[in-house]
Amino acid sequence: MKWIAMVMAAAVSLVAIPRADAQDAASVVHSARNRIQKTTVSTRSRMVITAKNGSTSERRIDQYSKDGPNGNRVVIVFQSPANVAGTRFLTMDTASGGEDRWIFLPALGKVRRVAASEGSGSFVGTDFSYDDISIPDRDTGLDTHTILREETFNGAACYVIQSVPKDTGYQYSKMISWIDKSSYFIYKAEMYDRKGTLVKRMELSGYKPVQDRITPMQTTVSTVAAGTSTTIYVEILKYDDPIPEGVFTSSYLETGRVR
Repeated sequence: MKWIAMVMAAAVSLVAIPRADAQDAASVVHSARNRIQKTTVSTRSRMVITAKNGSTSERRIDQYSKDGPNGNRVVIVFQSPANVAGTRFLTMDTASGGEDRWIFLPALGKVRRVAASEGSGSFVGTDFSYDDISIPDRDTGLDTHTILREETFNGAACYVIQSVPKDTGYQYSKMISWIDKSSYFIYKAEMYDRKGTLVKRMELSGYKPVQDRITPMQTTVSTVAAGTSTTIYVEILKYDDPIPEGVFTSSYLETGRVR
């Protein structure tokens, strides 16, 4: 009878642990993705695209983000070189937890809606996909989170957390993140395709204080099979600067002017 009681107690423990881990994992991911409190973010960055042979090309981009009625809104404006200058992209969180996306390509001369099915497509010829743009701010509730283990990464004690999208149509079958246990800094994320193969890595580094908020100033996305990478170096960053509502409109995408 004592042996049976011990087995039953162990079984109850095994059932309870995943529930607690799932709750803790979701809390850690939420804290990491919402660590910096702000109403707006304005940046100017240098984007370096590295080909498999080591050759590089550079772009200059401005980015504006602002809280909206359903979540975050982001506009990215390509300033140079000439072949991409004037390209503007807008993404807006929706009430359902998804995103609406639009892009203006000067060669087309009009604003085009980016369908959800295009999420895995390359973002203006970079290693970022349209979905990748939103991963650092992705709604925690869109995934099921599990703490896989704890380990040291770059000298910091980290949670290693697996996030499995609830939407089976999402381009990644799972994402694994390394999150600092004390600061909730996200250092690295690995993204796997529907076959379970590692396809991309995202690394955040260069953390430093900006307006009393510790911020990663460098983000690199690497495409494993292709041997290519794209790194964004933030050169200017301002929190809570006023951004006109007109920036987050199709009119701004088309003209680059606030009406």
